[in-house]
Order: sequence, then structure tokens, then C-alpha cells
Amino acid sequence: MPFIETKNLSFTYTDEDDPQPVLHEVSLSFEKGEFVAILGRNGSGKSTFAKLLNLVLEASDGEIVIDGKPVHAELSEEEIIDLRKKVGMVFQNPDNQLVATVVEEDVAFGPENLGIEPSEIRRRVDEALEIVDMTAYAHHAPHKLSGGQKQRIAIAGVIAMLPDCILFDESTAMLDPRGRAEVMSTIEKLNRERGITVLLITHNMDEAVRADRVVVIDNGRVQMAGTPREVFSKVDELFALGLAVPQATELAARL
Repeated sequence: MPFIETKNLSFTYTDEDDPQPVLHEVSLSFEKGEFVAILGRNGSGKSTFAKLLNLVLEASDGEIVIDGKPVHAELSEEEIIDLRKKVGMVFQNPDNQLVATVVEEDVAFGPENLGIEPSEIRRRVDEALEIVDMTAYAHHAPHKLSGGQKQRIAIAGVIAMLPDCILFDESTAMLDPRGRAEVMSTIEKLNRERGITVLLITHNMDEAVRADRVVVIDNGRVQMAGTPREVFSKVDELFALGLAVPQATELAARL
């Protein structure tokens, strides 16, 4: 059984004058421990898809199943919290995710809101900071850190809630090359060493080739899905969808 599965998932941003359909009958499945890159140009619907999986938004139609449990409007608040704990989310701008004035307090924020015992919170914070290689910065002020370090703290805050899956919604887009490399190293470590399912929304093709599988969404529909080799071999189709391809792939295609 897939860890996450969507069946004919659709979503429309409701507006009295001009409803905006964003997703159209998206059917996808993600296995536990898989690393999947989700590609698509701006406005394709990929971020909306991520918010549906994190239960930030409620589907207009279709079905979402997380760890065998269907998501529906009648779920209790406790059930919604339990599902959100399974699927964490890291956003694009790290400054929008940091809430405390000390790094370790920021990482503890999520577990504290889940009502975790203080001794367990301490253990989780220490472990999360170690995983993202930020233990030495536990007592620093987040605003004094680099962009890549801030994003790693945001990731630690999600890790401390012990999710089975983490959605990264263009989490490297605002970082310089060094910060991007730091965050990608952390993401791969979480997936390869910790077995956390990773869904990476990105515009960076060099990041996408590191995934087990690539999904391409355009105009709210799945256009391609397969291994990086399978997807990036379709150079002309990707260009037609307004996407780039890895430099080595483009060079090979031109030759």
C-alpha cells in the first residue's frame, strides 16, 4: 500500500466572480521512503498539490489517502493533527518559518504545541539539530544565520515532530549556491539515512535528477512521471512545457 495516494484529486480556488480551477483529477502515489521531485512552471498547481497533502487546503473533489487513512471533511481536529504530524512541510522563505529568538527554542516550538513532555522535547531538539548539523548553533539567534542555515533550522523544526514524510515547497529557491547545497545535502541525508519520504517541489533540474522519481505537472494535470532518466530524455516535450533540463542532458540532445 502506498504511503500517500491521490485519486482524481481536483481543487478550485473559489471566488464569487471568477472561480479558479487549479488541479484536475490528479492521481499519484508515493511509497514510504521514496524521494520524488515535482516539477512544473509557476502556476502549474504543484504548490497547491503540496498544501492539499499537508491538509492546509481541502480538496474540491477526489480522494487523498495518507498511511491508509482517507482524508475527508468529517475528520475530527485530533485526526487532522495526527495526519499533519505524518506529513510535515518546509516552505520557500526560511524567515517566514522561524518564530523564536533562539535556535533551540524554535526547533522546540512544534513539539511544544503537540503537548510533548519536556524531557522528550529536549531529546527531539538535540537529535534534530544533530541531523541537520546545527548543534553548534543551538543558542544562536536565527536572524544572524545564513539563508541555508535558517532553512536547516526550519527543517529541524519539522523533524522534531517526527514526520514520516516531508514536503519541500521550493525550499532552496531563495538560497545562494552554498545554502542550496547545504539544504540538499540535508534532504538527501533525511531520505537515505532516516528513511523519510521526501517530496521536493523545485525548479532546479540538478536537484531533480537526484530523486528516485520525477513528476511533471502542468495546468493542474500530471504530464509526465518516471525516473529522472526517463523524464529528462523527453527534452522537446519539457521545453514545450516551459521547463529546462539538466545542462548535460541539453548538451547531449543538441549534439
